[in-house]
Amino acid sequence: MIETAQLAGFFAAHAVWSVSDGEALIPLIGYEHPDGSRGMDRFLHEDIADGAHAALESLQDNSNGYARAAVAIDAFLHVAGGKVDALIVEAHQYGLTPGRLKVAVPYRPRTETSTFAVYRAKVLESMDDQDTLMNAFFDGVDAHEDAAPVWHNAYEDVSV
Repeated sequence: MIETAQLAGFFAAHAVWSVSDGEALIPLIGYEHPDGSRGMDRFLHEDIADGAHAALESLQDNSNGYARAAVAIDAFLHVAGGKVDALIVEAHQYGLTPGRLKVAVPYRPRTETSTFAVYRAKVLESMDDQDTLMNAFFDGVDAHEDAAPVWHNAYEDVSV
């Protein structure tokens, strides 16, 4: 699951980079084939919810035979004070030792009156040790050379 958490972090960083300018995230799936090669597909639909549904369906059925994959969608995270914008990243490891990790990355969208901010990531679901997987997740974030600086520059150590 370490490699799956790293993949999830890498594509979470890509998603953060994508929304940092105030645009909505087109749902995406990042994947790794058994030979180690990686790729990414976006799910552009007229209704963004349909795209998110298609991405999650692709993650569930794994008809392409990935070794591991991670979906990133833009959603709301419901918290005590209401709801906040969040990127939801769900990652699956397939094969003989399947696993799953789901992380929320809350953020404040860039608008005319506010700057973009990324808040403390929150594990929503994990089949393994959360601390170990989150360390691997952030290794994946840091591996994205273009997106990691955006994440780190916008980070505010706030738990929502």
